[in-house]
Amino acid sequence: MDVRTAIETRRAVRKLDPAHAMGEDEIRELMSLAMLSPTAFNIQHWRFVLVRDQALREQIRAACWMQPQITDASLLVVICADVKAWQKSPERYWQTAPAEVREGLLEGIRQHYAGRERFQVEEAMRSCGIAAQTLMLAAKGMGYDSSPMDLGDVDAVAKLINLPEDHVIAMYVAIGKGTDAPWPRGGQLAYEEVVRTDRF
Repeated sequence: MDVRTAIETRRAVRKLDPAHAMGEDEIRELMSLAMLSPTAFNIQHWRFVLVRDQALREQIRAACWMQPQITDASLLVVICADVKAWQKSPERYWQTAPAEVREGLLEGIRQHYAGRERFQVEEAMRSCGIAAQTLMLAAKGMGYDSSPMDLGDVDAVAKLINLPEDHVIAMYVAIGKGTDAPWPRGGQLAYEEVVRTDRF
C-alpha cells in the first residue's frame, strides 16, 4: 500500500477480531518500522510495551472505560517515553557519528534538556505522537486496522505495567483485523480554517 492510500484509509477501528493473532515476524516488522520514527537529537525516548497477557489486558480495560479493543486487539501497544533518556548514556544515540560531530551533539542535548523538566515531558509526548502515527500507518500498510486511545486512569495503567518513575504514558494503540467498517468521517474542517500562511 502506498503512503497516500494508507493515510487516506487509516481510521480508528474499534471493533477488532479477537480470534486473530499476529505472527511474531509481523510484530517485529511493525515495531521495527515504528522505531524509525524521528526524535529530537535522535534520543529515541519512546518505549513500547506490548501487552500480551490477557489477564493484564482485562485489568487495563477496566481502567480505560471498558474499551473493547483493548482486549480484542491482536496487539495492544502502550506507548511510553523515558523522559530522562537524554541523560542516560547519550553518546549511544550518535555512536557512528564522527567524534567532533558527536561531541557537539552531546553538548546540544545537555543544553536543550538540562533543567527543563516540563519541556522534557512535552518533548516526550511529541515524540510518542509521531511514533503512534508511524505505528498506525505501518499497520495499515501491513493490512491491519488500529485504534488510538487515551481515555482512562493513566496512573492505574502505570502501576499495572510497572512503569518506571522517570517514564510517562502517552497513549495506547490497539491493532488488529477490523470486523466492522469504521464510522463515516465526522466532518473535516475547511482547508481555509486550518491552514494559515505566515501568521494567524
